[in-house]
Amino acid sequence: MYSLSNQLKSKVTNLNDLLKEKYESILDLNREDLRKFINTHIGEIKKMDKLDNGHLALYESKGGIVGVDGSNNKIGGAYPHFVEAYQALAKSTTHKDQPLILADIYSPLYPEQEESPLEEEERVIEDKRNIKLSTIEVEAALASIERFKPYAILMDGGLIRYNIYAADKWIELRQRCEEEGIILVGVIKDIKTSIIGDTMKKINPSIDECFYDRELLFGQLDYGEMILIRDEVNKKEPEGYSSVFLRSSLAPSIIGMDIIDSQREYMEDMARLVFTLTPENSRGVPLWLDIVDKEVKISDEIMKALMERYMDRGIYERFFVSERDKRSL
Repeated sequence: MYSLSNQLKSKVTNLNDLLKEKYESILDLNREDLRKFINTHIGEIKKMDKLDNGHLALYESKGGIVGVDGSNNKIGGAYPHFVEAYQALAKSTTHKDQPLILADIYSPLYPEQEESPLEEEERVIEDKRNIKLSTIEVEAALASIERFKPYAILMDGGLIRYNIYAADKWIELRQRCEEEGIILVGVIKDIKTSIIGDTMKKINPSIDECFYDRELLFGQLDYGEMILIRDEVNKKEPEGYSSVFLRSSLAPSIIGMDIIDSQREYMEDMARLVFTLTPENSRGVPLWLDIVDKEVKISDEIMKALMERYMDRGIYERFFVSERDKRSL
């Protein structure tokens, strides 16, 4: 095994020192002072109680909970010689043995109707990936309404990305949920907002750094606490969402949760549901969504088996086996 180079060690040490310097004021911030700031300017910090079995049984009797997640993976080499596969899964707590799966593929070598051959540049591939994955997830959620008639749908990730990448289908899903009384929720494992930091900068212009909610809230909430984010500071509110942060496990990190604004009356109940479904010694994600995530995953092994079994060997090797993959170890 090769040893680490001194240059790499130096670079990592330097990054560590820069982050310590940048976050010195935050790391030294008194916990009670920060919590007071949050209560005053961001939203109320509230303690959650787990739902009892009676509540959970009631939800099951009303159709249960559907978890929705998507996955994608790519095989091949550099643009345009690759195939990307997309898969979405909607799984119901009341119909555990009836997974609803949708799938799609994409390759720049076979352009879709609205495209011209090889006109795409590499920089737009990420947008296409987001569009395809978001669209197939929303379509799975819509199909789950027809099949399962659920009480609530938990989407893996923030809801705002569907506005951006799957607008037409998202509007259809939102309207169906509102019309049929199905609660629509997004559970965000890796929050990327800066609500607290931006509010700090607005109040104190001398702050010129950008601080994210993930780092500011690390270890600041007690297990089972949530922050009901006020609409006036929530950047998602103009897009039609209400949001909370919550600490749903013993891990010091937090997760986020979105709900469509017309259903904000269910926000606390849904936060309690997420809290109830999350094992305390986990990373903070509801167990049902974790199960969906694992079942929908498209691994490298699955991609390779798919191509080798259902594509002519000559076509596969000519177009989608990279030189790197041909190297013998």
